[in-house]
Amino acid sequence: MTSLGLGIAVILFALSMLHVFWAAGGQWGSRVAVPEVSGRPAFVPSRGATLGVAAALLLAALGVLGRVGLWFVPVPRWLFVWGTWGLAGIFLARAVGDFRRFGFFKRVRGTAFARWDTRLFSPLCLGLGLGLLWIAWY
Repeated sequence: MTSLGLGIAVILFALSMLHVFWAAGGQWGSRVAVPEVSGRPAFVPSRGATLGVAAALLLAALGVLGRVGLWFVPVPRWLFVWGTWGLAGIFLARAVGDFRRFGFFKRVRGTAFARWDTRLFSPLCLGLGLGLLWIAWY
């Protein structure tokens, strides 16, 4: 369980750092990071929103480490347990998607984002969600 938790935490930390990179003006990967509508991004995330996602991913990584006993802080254990259940739900919901622009059941196809979402983003969220379910149950 510790290895799975550490692996998930590393992935979440890496995703957090990618969002910090984007917030700082980095461009690598940003073209396919947002769903498209009629060839244009469905929304343009602000620097603050991007940093907010980075902070949430970092907290998620720390929460997973706390759940598997690799991060010790003076907080009740139930916060890590319920937090992990919540994270599992969030990532599984992201994998399923909104039935329009993202997730396994999206209708918009043929865009750069849709291709990356089908091949990487949704499968990654499904894997993270299932791994987090396993950790939460443990």
